[in-house]
Amino acid sequence: MGKYIAVLGGLAAMAGGLALVIFVPKFWSAFSHLVLGFVPPILFFGGLIGLIAGISSVKDAKRTRKLEQETEAKKDQPA
Repeated sequence: MGKYIAVLGGLAAMAGGLALVIFVPKFWSAFSHLVLGFVPPILFFGGLIGLIAGISSVKDAKRTRKLEQETEAKKDQPA
């Protein structure tokens, strides 16, 4: 039952937001300023997270390659 209430509440919130954007001119101006204010920080921090993830991936690849080479070197040594 709670799932249906969440769906109905979400639909009501979407309808209310859409009505505000369409029928209240001052709200559209405030909404556009809010969105334009959030875009640069989101791009910056999203890029920062992507950069950190890329650097981490490169380090992991190097570490994996090094471990594979050490494992192969141990296998090649006579017992």
